[in-house]
Formats: sequence, C-alpha cells, structure tokens
Amino acid sequence: MSLHGSETDATYDRAGFGAPVRRGERPAIVVVDLTKGFTDPAYPTGADLTDVVAATSQLVTAAASVEVPVVYTTIGYTHAEMETVVWLDKAPGMRALAVGSEAVEIDSRLPFSDADHLIMKKGASGFFGTGLAALLASLKVDTVIVCGATTSGCVRATAVDALQSGYPVLVPRECVGDRASGPAEANLFDIQAKYGDVISLDDALAYVGGLK
Repeated sequence: MSLHGSETDATYDRAGFGAPVRRGERPAIVVVDLTKGFTDPAYPTGADLTDVVAATSQLVTAAASVEVPVVYTTIGYTHAEMETVVWLDKAPGMRALAVGSEAVEIDSRLPFSDADHLIMKKGASGFFGTGLAALLASLKVDTVIVCGATTSGCVRATAVDALQSGYPVLVPRECVGDRASGPAEANLFDIQAKYGDVISLDDALAYVGGLK
C-alpha cells in the first residue's frame, strides 16, 4: 500500500528516485543520539525507544564480532552554549541536554564500550562541526549504516550528510525511532527516495554477517 498515494509514487518514479545504493566491504555503524535524553520519556526530548535500543544493540553486537567500527554520537551543551546556540531558541526542550548530565549519556542498555568511538555534537547532523568525516576516512570506511534518533531530525540530517560526504547510506528501519510515527514515516520515505536505502534489521545483520 502506498504511503503517500499513487500520484506521489508516480511523481517520484518519473523523477528517477529510489534506486538502490551500492554496498561496500568496510561499513561503519553510526549510532545517532541514543542517549538517555532521547530514549527516556521522562526528558522533554525523550520517547520510549526500547525497541530501537534493542534492535540497535543486536546490530552493534553483530558488528563487533566482525570488527565493524561503531561510532556513537551525543548532543550536549555547556552553560555558555545554552545562551548562544540558536537551535535552543527554536527547540527549548533541548536545554535539558547539559554537558555532564545523565541526559547526554549513552543509554546503558546499549553495548557501548571503550572500543567504540564517541562524538559530541551541537547540531542535528553527526557530521556538522565534528570530526566524524575525518574519523570515517581514517577507518577507510566505504558505507555508513545509520541508527538512532530521531528519524525526522538527527538521523535524517546524518544520513544526508553521509551521502554528501561520499558514503552510501543504509538505514535499518527497526534501528531508528522518533517521538511520533507521522514525521518518522515521512522521513523514511524521503531517505529511501533520495539519500539511502531503508532496509530491515535482518538485511543489515545479513550484510554485516557476510563480512566475515
């Protein structure tokens, strides 16, 4: 069943969107903002992402067994940044994401370890103003698998910037989450059409497992 109707499907087909990306042999997993501030509904920015955390944990565990690198991102703001970052005027609930607070910590249900990379960012994309592009280049990565939250915000922005940085992008559907289904589905539709392949967790596991 079409998500946005047959007219939209026809328009996108005519534009030539939706072709599959090529998959390399040296992927990395970028886990976007699965921190307590986003996975705990007690926070203004949070939602119950239990299923997303579980699915991402499964993929990350499989990746570790074949030495696929994993990069986690978190958003955190210092006291001074709370007064200067324009995004916080638009989204004041994100002021809960203070550097040093539990809100910016990686969800403890994830298998985050000292072997993994951690990047703190200030904007939506994992690439903007960070060393992520340089890190992926140093790891000789040729494909980026994007997991995390939120689908309509930081996941989408990271997927777009990964593509613009020259990386084929895969987004396992079960490994991304949002506060509401409408924005999530709309953005998955757009990622699939223009920026990467939205795939199943089983497909992602098979891809990673085939790298042995």
